Amino acid sequence: MGRTIIVGAGLCGLVVARTCRDEGREVLVLEAGGYPGGVIRSERRDGYLIEHGPNTLALRAGHAPDYLEQMGLLEDAIEANPEAKKRFLVREGQLVAVPVSASSFLNSPLFSIVGKLRLLLEPLLPRGSDRKNESVADFFMRRFGREVRDYAANPFIAGVYAARPETLVLRHAFPAIYEIEGKHRSLMIGGIKTAKRRKREGLPKTRLVSFQEGLAALPNRLAEELGDDLKLNAPVRKISRDGDNWKVAFEEAGELKEERTDRIVCSVPAHALKSIEWEGLAESELLNTLASAPHYPLAVAQLGFHREDVGHPLDGFGFLVPEKENLRILGTLFSSTLFPKRAPEGHVLLTTFVGGERQPDLTEKSDEGLCELVLEELQGLLDMQGKPTFRNLVRWPKAIPLPDSGQDNRLKAAKHLQDANSGLELSGSHLTGVSLPACLEGAESLLSENG
Repeated sequence: MGRTIIVGAGLCGLVVARTCRDEGREVLVLEAGGYPGGVIRSERRDGYLIEHGPNTLALRAGHAPDYLEQMGLLEDAIEANPEAKKRFLVREGQLVAVPVSASSFLNSPLFSIVGKLRLLLEPLLPRGSDRKNESVADFFMRRFGREVRDYAANPFIAGVYAARPETLVLRHAFPAIYEIEGKHRSLMIGGIKTAKRRKREGLPKTRLVSFQEGLAALPNRLAEELGDDLKLNAPVRKISRDGDNWKVAFEEAGELKEERTDRIVCSVPAHALKSIEWEGLAESELLNTLASAPHYPLAVAQLGFHREDVGHPLDGFGFLVPEKENLRILGTLFSSTLFPKRAPEGHVLLTTFVGGERQPDLTEKSDEGLCELVLEELQGLLDMQGKPTFRNLVRWPKAIPLPDSGQDNRLKAAKHLQDANSGLELSGSHLTGVSLPACLEGAESLLSENG
């Protein structure tokens, strides 16, 4: 069995590499950056633990927890603070807790009486007639009404994808919701039946976890297992067909090197596909389709404060901002509430997101300008008095690949490219889905599907 070359050491690439090794295959992983994990990066500075990308890993019954257990990481996982179950949305400039029970829903100021009555009609509505390409916005408007679309779906999409719900196709962005309506007609009815089934079968509830030194523990463990089979700071410059094999040219320590293989897995982000020179690739024009996944810029501002300078109790996961509130931030995580030891004793850490599809131009501000913008908005929402004791800013010029109306064409393009080019396989979050569990499952299934 020949050596498989994997281009890109994001989570998808690392999982593919581990699966190959488990099956007795030799691998070589080439990563252009200086660390494994792609957008997953954790860093401790001045007593604060900051996440450059994702902040939590959702573990449900099944694949993800089993995978962590195989790696010996499940026992190292730390649970999110029980207070993290509480979420906030901004309504009329105030943080309002998202209702979690029937009584709290009826008494919540989050929705008007008309909005609540419209929402309660959902179990009576028929299944959608033209669902395949329906946007997230249209789906929520159809099933729950305008108010839920604007004050629930809109901020939720901003929190998950840094996008607008009008852009995303529900079937690709949230396949589980799409399937529930298809199977049960009503989301409420489907949710109740699913909850009863899980209780009857004794299935555990979803757990939000991280690790003592952040989510980077996951890619770091995968990288440690690879050892010298992973090369960092080794950007791939050219991939060429060589008969039935492939030639991969890459840089290492300023020197151009070349490796040959009969099997190559390309797991770089969609926007990076065309940074590689491809030679002899059949149906190469499909690369343009595959690379067309939209990515908007995103800035992540981490600010630390003395606890007494923040009037809000920070008793939750954080808050999201509906676009109708006309604020300049997308939302904020209460990072030091979410997990322990994210801030020094007597301090708190807040992680705020700016830009995305909603206001991409804001990410062009200077570091100082962005931090001041975030501080100004947090002061009004969280009753803050003092100045930050810690500042850090992370910029993602091309952040999250969005599953928009072009996603079907991109998935078809990936399949056609693989079928037309023996030994080539394509992976990455633009194909598997952007959640960490989706990357874990999608990357592993790639090998089982392609042998």
